[in-house]
Amino acid sequence: MSLTFAHTILPVSIEHYENFPVASWLCPKRLRPAIAAIYYFARTADDLADEGNVSNAQRRADLAAYRADLNAACQGTPYSARWATTVFDPLSVVLTEYRLPQRLLDDLLDAFEQDLHKTHYVDRDELLDYCRRSANPVGRLLLHLYGITDPLALQRSDAICTSLQLINFWQDFSRDGPRGRVYAPLTDLQSQGLGLEAIRQCKDSPAARALIADLCNWAEALMRDGAPLVHQIPGRAGWELRLVVQGGLRILERIRHMQFASLTHRPKITAFDAPLLLLRACRMRAPQPTKETS
Repeated sequence: MSLTFAHTILPVSIEHYENFPVASWLCPKRLRPAIAAIYYFARTADDLADEGNVSNAQRRADLAAYRADLNAACQGTPYSARWATTVFDPLSVVLTEYRLPQRLLDDLLDAFEQDLHKTHYVDRDELLDYCRRSANPVGRLLLHLYGITDPLALQRSDAICTSLQLINFWQDFSRDGPRGRVYAPLTDLQSQGLGLEAIRQCKDSPAARALIADLCNWAEALMRDGAPLVHQIPGRAGWELRLVVQGGLRILERIRHMQFASLTHRPKITAFDAPLLLLRACRMRAPQPTKETS
């Protein structure tokens, strides 16, 4: 599983590739250690599940050991030295100070473990359940740090994070296909007369482009449903989220500009997009309240 969504909304300096430019200085200084601790927890788990030439059996064993260390850290008992310095020492501080919900961290590990055996999804509901565990916890953890628990804010956060995860899938067809992974739901493929192998082999066609167009519309609708969250989050964090939303929409725009040929070409945005993203972020307006009719 790619951590593109985490790269986008966890504003820390990292060595791994990032799709969207994130202004790290927008993150409140007091929260940077906590955000970094959450990021490195997720980043390390992602690497255990996805990096290097390691058997799936070894990956499962590593993730099981990692989960055991998480349980120990959450319970305040000793954990192993393997990831202590880089992950669990700083995370333990955050767990205590902010009372992070362990369930959200467990959900991330569940998603990483799922990637070891599941290579395709039957329908959109099944894929959304994966996003609920692979992406949505990141947004909810950040809202928790900011002390935001409003149900509408959580709902909008989930929409944004799910959208970012979906955008990453539609951006990464040319990477995931050769790995045998297909995130486009089987029901969507069948609606265009396509099979799993066509996507695994990254075969471009009018039907494939129609599929990607429909999937992009789905991701954009979710993003726009969640976008009003930027007006619920105060200060610099709200401005950072504006850039996150606009970065995701910009990737979709890139896919459209290439006529939905992302099976063969991977779209991305660069530093040259930053002025446009900033302009669009500034233009985001709060939704107007609906007038009641007498």
